[in-house]
Amino acid sequence: MPKRSKSSARWLAEHANDEFVKRAQKEGWRSRAVFKLAQIQEAERLLRPGIRCVDLGAAPGGWSQYAARIIGGSSRIVATDILAMDAIPGVDFVQGDFREAGVLEQVLQCVGADKVDLVLSDMAPNMAGIDAIDQPRSMYLAELALEFADRVLAPGGDLLLKLFQGAGFDQIIKDARSRYSRVVTKKPKASRTRSPEIYLLARQFGMV
Repeated sequence: MPKRSKSSARWLAEHANDEFVKRAQKEGWRSRAVFKLAQIQEAERLLRPGIRCVDLGAAPGGWSQYAARIIGGSSRIVATDILAMDAIPGVDFVQGDFREAGVLEQVLQCVGADKVDLVLSDMAPNMAGIDAIDQPRSMYLAELALEFADRVLAPGGDLLLKLFQGAGFDQIIKDARSRYSRVVTKKPKASRTRSPEIYLLARQFGMV
C-alpha cells in the first residue's frame, strides 16, 4: 500500500478534527459544505419557502438537502453533478458533466419553461495543485454558471457562485455587476481560512 504524503496526512487529520465535519455527521448533513450555505443564508435569506432553485455541482447533496428543508414542497429544486448523488425528496437530479451540451439540455428540460428564483453553484474542478491549470478551469466553470443563470433566472432572481481568487476573478465580478443590481463577495466561517475559495453573491438579476 503506498505511503500517504505529509500533505494528505495533514488534510486527513484536519478533516477528522474539523468542527463542521463533526457537526455535519451529528446533525445528519451530507457534507460540511452545508454550513457555508447556512451561514450565507443566515445573513442574506436567499432561500425562501416555495421558490424554484437550481443547484450546480450538487454532490454529495448537502446544499440541495439544506435548500429542500427550507423551500419545502416537491420538485422545486433541480440539481446536477458529474458524480452520483443519492435521492433527496423534492429534488430532481441530473448526473453528468455540466460542460457537455447534452447534459446541459437535460438540466434545462428539468427546469422547464418557468424561470427560477435562485441558482446555486458550488462547482469546482478536480484540482491538480498547479495554479496555472486549476485557476483557468475554475474560472471556466464560473463563466458557465453565470451564463446558465442568464438563461434560467427570473427578473430579480439571485445567484450564489463559488470562485477562486486569482486570474480572471476581477472579470467575473465585473460581468456579474453588468447583470445584477447588488454584487458582493462572501467568505463564510465554514470556508477554510487557507482556501482561496470565496463566494460571489449576485442579487436582483436584470435590475441594473
